Amino acid sequence: MTSFTVTGSSLSMLKPGEKGIVARMQTLKDSLQQEIRSLNINPGTTIIVEQRFPRFLVRIGTTQLVLTPEILNAIYVRLPS
Repeated sequence: MTSFTVTGSSLSMLKPGEKGIVARMQTLKDSLQQEIRSLNINPGTTIIVEQRFPRFLVRIGTTQLVLTPEILNAIYVRLPS
């Protein structure tokens, strides 16, 4: 029997309280990548999901940010072990 584990996902899949480390940003729009980087979200950044509804709220260090669906769907994270 082969065991199956998930080591990464879209940030949008995380639940409140879960943590992910940014692995990559997947978007074809340079302007969206620049917007993400202007929020200090880069590969290696640790993001903790605070809430999903009514807005997707995350914490990066001591900073809380509300992410738009477009930004949210462009960020892929790896899950800490």
